[in-house]
Order: sequence, then C-alpha cells, then structure tokens
Amino acid sequence: MKPIALAGLLLMTATSHAAAPVPPDVEKRAHEVRAPHGAVRQDEYYWLRDDTREDKAMLAYLEAENAYVDAVVAPLKPVEDALYDEFVARIKQDDASVPFRERGWWYYQRYETGKDYPVHARRRDAEGLGAAEIMRLNEAGDFAAEQVLLDVNAMAEGKEYFSVGVYEISPDNRILAWADDSIGRRQYTIRFRDLETGKDYPESIPGLSADMAWADDNRSLFYVENDPDTLLTVRVKKHVLGTPVADDVLVYEENDDSFYMGLSRTRDDRFICIGVESTVSSELRCAPAADPGEFTVLAARERDVEYDADHFDGRWVILTNAPDADGNKAPNYRIATAPTAATSRTEWKEWIAHRDDVLLEGYGLFDGFTAIAERSNALERIRLLKPDGEEEYVAADEPAYSMGLSINAEPDTQWLRYGYASMTTPGTTYEINVATGERRLLKQQPVIGYDASKYATERTWATARDGTRIPVSLVYRKGFAKDGTAPLLQYAYGSYGYSMDPSYSLTTTSLLDRGMVYAIAHIRGGQEMGRKWYDDGKLGNKINTFTDFIDVTDHLVAEGWAAKDRVAAYGGSAGGLLVGAIANMAPEKYRLILSQVPFVDVVTTMLDRSIPLTTNEYDEWGNPERKADYDYMLRYSPYDNLEAKAYPAMFIGTGLWDSQVQYWEPAKYVARLRDLDTSDATLLFRTNMDAGHGGKSGRFRRYRELAEMYAFMLDQLGVEAADGVAAR
Repeated sequence: MKPIALAGLLLMTATSHAAAPVPPDVEKRAHEVRAPHGAVRQDEYYWLRDDTREDKAMLAYLEAENAYVDAVVAPLKPVEDALYDEFVARIKQDDASVPFRERGWWYYQRYETGKDYPVHARRRDAEGLGAAEIMRLNEAGDFAAEQVLLDVNAMAEGKEYFSVGVYEISPDNRILAWADDSIGRRQYTIRFRDLETGKDYPESIPGLSADMAWADDNRSLFYVENDPDTLLTVRVKKHVLGTPVADDVLVYEENDDSFYMGLSRTRDDRFICIGVESTVSSELRCAPAADPGEFTVLAARERDVEYDADHFDGRWVILTNAPDADGNKAPNYRIATAPTAATSRTEWKEWIAHRDDVLLEGYGLFDGFTAIAERSNALERIRLLKPDGEEEYVAADEPAYSMGLSINAEPDTQWLRYGYASMTTPGTTYEINVATGERRLLKQQPVIGYDASKYATERTWATARDGTRIPVSLVYRKGFAKDGTAPLLQYAYGSYGYSMDPSYSLTTTSLLDRGMVYAIAHIRGGQEMGRKWYDDGKLGNKINTFTDFIDVTDHLVAEGWAAKDRVAAYGGSAGGLLVGAIANMAPEKYRLILSQVPFVDVVTTMLDRSIPLTTNEYDEWGNPERKADYDYMLRYSPYDNLEAKAYPAMFIGTGLWDSQVQYWEPAKYVARLRDLDTSDATLLFRTNMDAGHGGKSGRFRRYRELAEMYAFMLDQLGVEAADGVAAR
C-alpha cells in the first residue's frame, strides 16, 4: 500500500486492482471540548468540522471514504442493479395524485415517465369534472385543459439538488408563490409568478423557511425568515408584490431560540396565524386575513402547555394538553372551544375530554361533522362526530395498519377523505359519506407486479426488561417458516414523539421476496401508545429507547422470526442515534447496522448553540450545560461510548449539506470507530457531496442510494437470491 499525505491527512489507497481495498486513515488533532461546569472531553477528530464545507483536507477525507465504498461494493454491483431495477419497475412512472378542489380549481401533481420531479398543475372546475374524471384524463395523458403551475423537472435542470418545499396560490387564484432550495440545507427562496400571464415577478426572497400565507388583498405575502447560521425560524415579515424586498415589514420576531415558528390560514379563511412551538410549549397569534394589522395572542405561552387551534363556524377549536377547568391534567390532549375574541385560556370551554387510553392527534372541521384523528393501542383511527352527538369510527381491515386524515380542502361536503395503508397494502385514498356510510376508493398507489395476497403482516408484542409491552409490526412473504433461520431487518426511530406507523414500502418488497422479515419496533420515544410513551423515551428516560430496541430483537429471535446471527438494525437521523447506541450496548446481537444521517455526537452538538436543532431541543435531549443532563447524555452518546471491542458491520450515510445533522458527526464517528473496532467487519461511510438531510433529490436517485445499501446488507446477511425470486 502507498500512503498519500495531503494537507496533514493520511490516506491509504490500493496500488493495484488485485489488492483488497483499504479504508482511509485520517489523522488525529488534539482538541478539548469543555462544558460550562468544567467537564473536559478529548475530541481528536473535531477538526473535521468545517461550516463552510471548503476545507481541502476534510473534503479529501470524505472523498477517500467514498472511493473506499466504491471499491468495496463494486463486486455487488449486479445485486445493486437488480434491486434498483426492481424498485423502479414497480413504479408507475406517469402517475398522478388524487386531485382536490379549492376555490373553483382542482389541484394535483403528476409525474412523467423517466423524470425525477413532479409537475404541479391545476384544472378549472367545470360541469361534470370531478376527481374521478380528472384522474381518468391524467391516466389517458390528456393535459390539454390543465394549467401547469410548476414543472420541477425544468426548474431542476442542471442542478445536483433541487426541491420545492411548498407553494401557495393567492385568494384570487392569480398569483403563485413558491419556495425552492437548490442546496439541500432547507434554506428556501420564495419566488412569484403571475398565473394569467405566465410571467415571473422580478423579486425573490432568500434565506427562508418553507412557510408562507397570503392576505386577502392578493398582494401581501407573509413569510418566515431564518437565522443564517443556526437556521432557526426567527422573524415573520410581510412582502408586498412589486415593492423592494428591502422594504419588507417586520411583523413578529421570536426572541426565544427554543421555539420554532410557522404560518397558516384558518379553516374558514378568516385569520392568518403565526404559530410558535417548542418541545413543551406553544403559542398562537392571529390577525384578520382581510386586514392583517395587529396579531393577537390566543393564549399566552406557558411551560408544559401545548395547544394548536383553528377557527371555524364562529369559534376557535383548540387541541391542547392544558388542564381542564377542574385542574385535571390532559397529557393525551383534549379539545376545547373558545369565542372568536378569546385571548386567555380562562375562556376555553371543554368539548372533547381527555382519556388515559386515547391520544388525540388532530381534527378536521366540516359544516356537518367533525373528524377526530386518534391513536389507541398503537393504532391510528378516525372518529366521526355528528351534530346530534352520534359518533362512529372509520373501519380498518387489517390487524396492523396506518390511517389518517387526507387533504380535505373545503368544509362544505358530506364526504371525508382519508388515507389508509398497511405493510401489505399500498397507500390508498378513500372517501366516506358521513351521512350514508358509503365508502369509495379514489386511488391506491399503483405497484406494478405486486400481488398483496403473497404477503402477510402481523402485530406482536415484546416484553421490555422493565416489563413494558412493546408493539412490533411485521411483514413477510407467505410461505415463510418461523424456524429461527431467516434474516431480519429491524427498523425504529423512537424520538420527538414521532410514531412510525406500519405502511407499505415498494423497496421492502424486494427484501421479502428474498426471504427476509421486516419489523418496525414501536419503541418508547415515539407516541404510538400515547404521550406517556414519548415521555418515557426522552430526557432522563432516553435509554429506554435503546433497551426497548434490543429487547425487541431478543423477542423476535426467541420467537423464531430470525436467526440470531442474521439481524440488521436500521435507523436514520435520531434513529441513527438509536442504532449507534445499540451498537455500543449490544454489538453481538447485530450482524449489520444501517445508519443514515445519524445524530451520534450528542453531547458536543448539544453544547454548541450555533448549530441548528440545539437550543430548541433541550427539552428533548437535555441541556448538557447542566451537569446532571451532561452526565446522563454522556452515558449513551454513540461517539463518546466507542471503545476497543468488536463491532458489527456498518453502512453509514450522510449529506455534506445536511442542516439537521451536520456531516461531521458521522465523519468523526467513523474515524474513531475505525481506530477502536477490533473485528474484521466492514465499515462503509458514504457522503452525498451535493445532498442534505433527506438525501439526493429526485425520486430515482434515492432508489439508487438505497439499492447500494441494501446490496451490502444482503451480502452481509448471506442472502443469496438476487433475482427477486423468493428465497423460500
């Protein structure tokens, strides 16, 4: 091997094609990370952080790691290609979404064969033109009467990354405002187009979040400005079309950097609202959309009180965890109402009471009914409330599924749209007539060549070490023998109260066809079992998240779902923290770790207030400026707990421009792990040099990335079938 010195970086490369690939060996540089309470840690790879993404030595290291991945996976290219071809073959490439009606227009997005990005379009409402007819026209390729709003393929041409975060149409249907990002850091630029002339306005507004709201004058747009360094949402401004951006008026500034901020219009279109929320508190201030001058607070923020509100039928409807009038706590939320002029919680009136066994997650307001999104026993459901007090639940057809409210843009209807999916049922949009009970299938995600009858899904329960029962959703191909020999991919997230509901994945189907089992572990830190489930997996309870995952693995192996030496664990972002932690805590239980954009350097990141997702997440992870929090976080931080021992094989991915979890976290983690790992397992680290937190843009590029990772997994787990034919 020939060592190459580059700007202090030592890289090892193979000198011949016959030699085995050798991973890069990056130099150490002494660096101390100090906490305000005096604690000091050594971080020999801290220098890999470069906020500008321009340091030549750092970039050379990332490129060297990419070259190593290329060399290692080169023999697996036939498997990768086969997987990619299967993924793409299942996609109906000229597909379109279910259209929805708003203010006399039908809106939808469609894809064209071979293209990565959607076309956003609309059609005028006309006699006999409903959702079904528009879907028929789109299916037939008849676009003569449509108006293209945004052809994202044309907009993305020549760019390595491109994304349209959101678009909004002015109330008179004439002006289009949209937010786009060409880097991947979720720093958007808002632009404007006159839909009658097709001409773009000259002004553009950079450095924003993807939130915006029009006023009724059709000229004033409210938007949210980001801090250029932390990327936190800090200011709401108003732009008037045709005026200099420099003259935009400051409407509201948030001085507490633990809060996020967003904009919306109410259900009845009467108000524009600025919503701010932290992990444990929220506040809403609203102004009349017809004359948005002063924004009035609905209820002042209070720690440990969260609420969200919408205005409809002459009143505010409020989802909240605030105690009721008798002081009864509502961790699973309740729904209250308040008069339009309300400015205090004392004016809130109970409507739907809190229940210990039901988590209220949202609602849809209609002229003749209300739809409540709930969660019970780790499953979603929709409850329909009618004016006479009668109520019923929307039926589900499988033991483990996902169900939620869909786009219901207009309230004057008896039809409720909702989405349904399971691990064997592709995403489906239904509408149900609340008055008659009639249910209509509007669309099911087309999956070419997929036969749902060949697959089965189950719900099982694992017992955690503290006696808590953990729900697990499983899917496999029928004919699978539960004899303890199968390979298993186990996925989880377990943070922020995000629930990982079971749904269909066209990429997972390729794994099932090769004899694998796929499991979603609904561990604490999510909210599948209610708010307590979340509380029991954050802050000083965070380690429950990791031990739950390990205990689920033990359960699945003991029950014969998998061979003990053929288990792969998969997580991304905060789920990357999860799999990083379990790799330290129980490396012997996993053959392979798949980790994407992982949050693995917990303590150092949370000590740095300049990094996005730090100050506004103290109530999720803790504040390491406090000694007790520091000590607890240090117990599980994956980077800090690496030690000299045998680790499983790993495939770790990141994006150079990631704004959520900065690239240097996994880069440092991999560098230190290479120093300490005593096994001969393969460690791969792939950096997308032109992507952010969500990976590369475009629907096909992401499948190529996943195919590479899955090909490596199949090889590590000894899965030999590579042609899409079931191995069993």
